Amino acid sequence: MAKKHKILQSVPLVAIDLGSHNVRAMAAEMVDGRLRVLGVESSNKFQCMERGVVVSPTNAGYMINETLKLLANRIRVDALPSAFVSVGGRTMQIVSVTSKRDQIRKREVTQELLDDMELECKKKIETRNPDVAVLDLVPYYYTLDGKQQDEPPTSVQQATIVQAHFMAFVGKKELEQKVIDSFSRSAKRMERMYVRPDALLNALALADDTVDDMVDGCVILDMGAQTTTLTAYKGTQYLHNKVIPLGGYDITRDIEQIGVSFAYAEQLKCKYGCASADFVEVNHRFRIPAPNAPGGEVALMEKDLANIISSRLDQMINPLMEILNEEVDRYRVLYITGGGAMLKGIDQYLQQKTRIPVMYGSHASFLSTDTDDEMCMPIYSSLVGTLLLGNEYRKKHPLAAANNTGLPIFQALREMTLDLFTEQETNRKQANE
Repeated sequence: MAKKHKILQSVPLVAIDLGSHNVRAMAAEMVDGRLRVLGVESSNKFQCMERGVVVSPTNAGYMINETLKLLANRIRVDALPSAFVSVGGRTMQIVSVTSKRDQIRKREVTQELLDDMELECKKKIETRNPDVAVLDLVPYYYTLDGKQQDEPPTSVQQATIVQAHFMAFVGKKELEQKVIDSFSRSAKRMERMYVRPDALLNALALADDTVDDMVDGCVILDMGAQTTTLTAYKGTQYLHNKVIPLGGYDITRDIEQIGVSFAYAEQLKCKYGCASADFVEVNHRFRIPAPNAPGGEVALMEKDLANIISSRLDQMINPLMEILNEEVDRYRVLYITGGGAMLKGIDQYLQQKTRIPVMYGSHASFLSTDTDDEMCMPIYSSLVGTLLLGNEYRKKHPLAAANNTGLPIFQALREMTLDLFTEQETNRKQANE
């Protein structure tokens, strides 16, 4: 009997996240302004990424191909030939860069001048370090004759001294090329690639819930398998980005040292693990089969397991405290997302460490009401963010998709968040009138 295929309202949006632990893909269609998730699949047969870097394009290509085949079968379509792909990691950095122009006399601040200043900043960074590529430049603010403004100058504005301040997002040149190589070996077409710090896509997926907090200042902490990424915002400005090459994988490795297998250690972490012994309500004692331990088993208290976990968490979080302790008063809330956000007591642990109110990020408002609740879990935030960018890309560049050109991620993210902030501010003004 022939397999029945679904008739979709449109060409499905497909996002692939190349993570440290696995390759995960999600298919969705946009219905009444929301994403209706059609299905999710993943593959972890090979390690193709390590600390945010593609280590084997061949293995990555195989897993991309396999994951998309599984996803096509799940949603009952013939094939999914193309996808939006996202990748991030420790190689991504955010640096500040400034260009200054003295026009000798007061004259118009033209778009051509601003474009030249942007190009100058890009060349300045890449000349300084030939191994990196500037993936995007986001205007931070401008200064006209000593007067600061957040929005780009218009053609009616005049100035003698013009300064443009940018946040530059840079990464290793090899990162993009290896992702391209991976996709070419998968026999699938990459509709658009988004190279980004891990937390940025999560921020996009959470934007509807966090718009007020982002205006006032907030932190998003993405706790992945091999990296932990902190991104701090104030309005539409990215204040900080820091990547720590430690994640949930390292916690599991620590638990493994008691004499159990990696798979069993992962189960222990998920079922009994807690971010700190202080938050263990009942200190249960349990015995664990452990072939490498004397007697073939070990006895463990839940607080002992929590102590193993918290020791590694301290190593992950303490480097970030240098940022947060200096500016704790400027952040309204800390949002946590990623697979590590599912660890018991992680919210209490972070609030105790940072003294910032902690909340779990949710992208549920972007999903249709008939979407399975499981799709609201933090591990899917990055995929949802990629799908949202992909949707915006198709709307703004319907012809560019075939040529794999379009808006860089940070420009798209900035435009979308700016729209949200503008709408929010308009509503506030109307309410006060």
